[in-house]
This record gives sequence, C-alpha cells and structure tokens, in this order.
Amino acid sequence: MKRVAILINAYSKLEHALYQSKRLKEEFERRNIRADILRNDFFAASIEDGGKISSQMSDYDFCVYLDKDKYVSRLLEKMGMRLFNHADAIEACDDKMTTAIRLSNAGIPFPETLPGLLCYDPDATIDQKTLHHVVDRVGLPVIVKTSYGSMGKGVFKANTFEQLCVIADKVKCLPHLFQHFVASSYGRDIRVIVIGNKYVAAMERRSDNDFRSNLELGGTGSAITPPKEVMTFCEKISIMLDLDYCGIDILYGEHGYYVCEVNSNAFFRGIEQVTGINIAKIYVEHMLSSV
Repeated sequence: MKRVAILINAYSKLEHALYQSKRLKEEFERRNIRADILRNDFFAASIEDGGKISSQMSDYDFCVYLDKDKYVSRLLEKMGMRLFNHADAIEACDDKMTTAIRLSNAGIPFPETLPGLLCYDPDATIDQKTLHHVVDRVGLPVIVKTSYGSMGKGVFKANTFEQLCVIADKVKCLPHLFQHFVASSYGRDIRVIVIGNKYVAAMERRSDNDFRSNLELGGTGSAITPPKEVMTFCEKISIMLDLDYCGIDILYGEHGYYVCEVNSNAFFRGIEQVTGINIAKIYVEHMLSSV
C-alpha cells in the first residue's frame, strides 16, 4: 500500500486549511492509499553533523506539501521525495513580485506593477520623489502589497498621496510592490482552479464592503464559467510555473482581464461548495497518475 504525507503548517488553525487536508485524506483513502496529515513541526528534514541530509519521512512515497516552508521542501526534494507542488513552484507563488517577474514578457495580462524599494533601516525616510514616481506610473488609488501574504492580508489601497506615504512607510522594511488599482474589479474577482495544467473550476467572488473579495474576509462565491481566454492563460500560467495545482485570481479590467495573483496552495472548500465539483478527487487522481 502506498503512503502519502499531507504536510500542513506547524501553527495553522484555519478551518479552510484543515478542511483541505481532511478532504485530500478522504479521497486518498477511498483509493486504499494511506494518508497521514502531519504538522510541519517535527523537522521532517534537516542537515546532520557532517552535512548529510536526514529525513523523518522515508516511509512515505510522496508528499502533498500544504505549507510554504521553503527550507523543508527543498531538503525533502533533494532527498528525492516527490512534492505536490514542487518546492520551486511554491516559492515562485509565495512571493507576489517573483510571480509577476516569472510571468512577464509572456503575454500574461498583469496590472502595471512596480517593485518596492529594499530597506533595512526602520528609521529611514522614504523620499517623496520616489512615491511621486509611483503615482505618476500607476495613478491613484494605488494598491500596495507585501510580497508575502494570503487571504487578502498585507494588501492595502491608498486613495491619496498622504495615505500612500503612510502605507509605504509601514511596509518599507518588508518585500512589497506597488500596483495599478483596477477599479472596474472593486470587490469582485474570479478564482480559477487549475490541476495538471487543465482548467477545472471557477467561481466569482464578491464583497459588498471591501475592495478585496476573499471569502476569508467575508466575501461570497458563486459558480461561473469564465471566458475561454481566461481558461487558456490560466493553463499557461500553470505550465510556466510548473504547478500541479493552483488557484489563480483574475480581475475584471475595463477592456479585458488581469491576473491578480497565483496561489499554489489555494483553499478549495468554497469552490467545492458553490460549484459541486470534487476538487480534492481531481487533485488526488492527478497526483496518483503522476507518481
């Protein structure tokens, strides 16, 4: 009997995250695959005295990696374990600016995006000339995002130059970016699920009281069939980033669509509920066919 480890974050108590691991476990066990849900708190891989990698997961055939710990994922892959997703794919999606860079010059529609300046000094003052450059390029309002974050956290909207100054100072010592605000997508977007480089499902997310539409922030979801062009470039994104599974957030532009971000471990509870599509089953079948 094959054994699979479903590795989740050491500290996560999020209901959506726990649902995801439990659903995958159910689908594996329906196929007589033993699946263990493990918190990433036991040093699954480490470097021994002398430099050799040791692993606590040698009994498993492969791993569903639902964490973003890049060190353990790299060590496990170097030991020869197959991860879903690959470590490089998780890292590329975890950093929003890296995602945009990876997908640039490839016909993938992104809002205009400027990388934040690197700052190591919390007492440093941001030159207002820098922020005027931001406004000249992307306009107001402007979206400011920390490069690392999920569920809408670390995403801010500056309506005025004064607000931009405050937000930029708040995030200056964190990796971040500045991005054109797509006003026509205020409080709504499309979440697309791609598995094995194939479009699987989509839902429209809406919020009546926030420019962010995340379900975790109070948004609601409904089933939707996106245009073919959206399915096509979402599949292209999955191929470019070498993703086995992902959720891609799409904004409504005035004259087309924009990619907002790519999530390598996108929660699927909401989309399973509103579409009736068994996302966990499709993902499990893809993993078993891959190994």
